[in-house]
Amino acid sequence: MFAKRFFKNKLSILGLAVVIILILVSLLAGVLRPYDPLKISISTRTQRPSPTHYLGTDHFGRDIYSRILSGAKISLTVGILSVALGALIGIILGAIGGYFGGWLDYVIVLILDTIISFPATLLAIGLMSVMGLGVTNIIVALAFIGIPVYGRVVRGAVLSIREKEYIEAARASGSSHLKLILIHVLPNAMAPLIVVTTIGVANAILIEAALSFLGLGVAPPAPSWGNMLADGRNFITQAPWMTIFPGIAISITVLGFNTLGDGLRDVLDPKLKQ
Repeated sequence: MFAKRFFKNKLSILGLAVVIILILVSLLAGVLRPYDPLKISISTRTQRPSPTHYLGTDHFGRDIYSRILSGAKISLTVGILSVALGALIGIILGAIGGYFGGWLDYVIVLILDTIISFPATLLAIGLMSVMGLGVTNIIVALAFIGIPVYGRVVRGAVLSIREKEYIEAARASGSSHLKLILIHVLPNAMAPLIVVTTIGVANAILIEAALSFLGLGVAPPAPSWGNMLADGRNFITQAPWMTIFPGIAISITVLGFNTLGDGLRDVLDPKLKQ
């Protein structure tokens, strides 16, 4: 039933296909890339796209096609791991607050609201300025930013689920709070969270690219789509392909995850089911 509804939406299928292709490309980047993405060759600098260099070369003579493939691995790693970490912490906080309520819920909501009150990109810039460059720090910063989003979604779902008859029956049968949360509450709160986390991966990839563009993300010469855009802006008239192709890669990736998230929302949201 789930698959039937999902595959009725052609855009959802397209989003799923894009995501699967991106994951395969990131896993097989070392095999697919024809050149070392870090190798400098002054004799081939700013060459146009050709059969030798499919997407051209940058100002250091590095193959842009190879760098985009390697950048896909970094972007997906940052996006998926940051969302996984942020969602894990958010689920714990949201489930505890929504289930127990009272002063504990008040404190958790206050913490989540405080974090979410800051613009995501500005907060990421501030965190990276303190922690320094590096993929690990980006993952931690983006996970921190995502915690309130996932926590609020889970809390809202748990608030409605905890009053259901089957929860009262399980509580009356002697089930512990931990068992109730893990076995009865959280599984029924996953539908909205799945949609939010899918779209969250796209947002994380976009913020990572913005941080790298500003010089606060992945440290050069590691190939990141964001720092590739930053390199290309100084050669926009001389070698526009340095900017165009990384920009297309970011756009396709974000569009793929957002489209997949929209498709999952259409399938999992009972208000949209016909």
